[in-house]
Amino acid sequence: MGSPFFSAEEQRVFDAKLSEIVAHYPADRKSAAMLPALRLLQELKGWLSPDGMLLVAKALDVPPERAYEVATFYVMFHTEKPGKHVVDVCTNLSCSLWGAEELLAYLEAKLGLKAGSSNEKWSLRETECLASCGTAPCLQVDEVHHENLTRGRVDALFEKLS
Repeated sequence: MGSPFFSAEEQRVFDAKLSEIVAHYPADRKSAAMLPALRLLQELKGWLSPDGMLLVAKALDVPPERAYEVATFYVMFHTEKPGKHVVDVCTNLSCSLWGAEELLAYLEAKLGLKAGSSNEKWSLRETECLASCGTAPCLQVDEVHHENLTRGRVDALFEKLS
């Protein structure tokens, strides 16, 4: 499946890994490989552009709208180009009771971003739940989980990333 979307090496990796993914599903159900196929695309390109979602849809023989529906349903997928680091702050009930809103406001000021926005270096997002109710408040940076947060712990974490 040649495409100007991928470099030659990316195309080789995409084709090989997608073939491996699709092999785990019955031939008449390859559309069930949508989540891992989108994940593969995001690993290669950093986000899910419309052209990329179209490629995945064609590879799985589904309408392009189906790839878009799945990509926009899950928070783990980026349908806009993110910053170098993606920060997800949980503001569900347990985290909120332990100061998540204040932590989010602190990060907004520290990063100079509002939740839901990005710049070259950071994407800051408010997330419904990161499944750490007993160790709240928590956040993820580039899908790495951090718990029992204080401003000091956040400062130390972000100092390492700067």
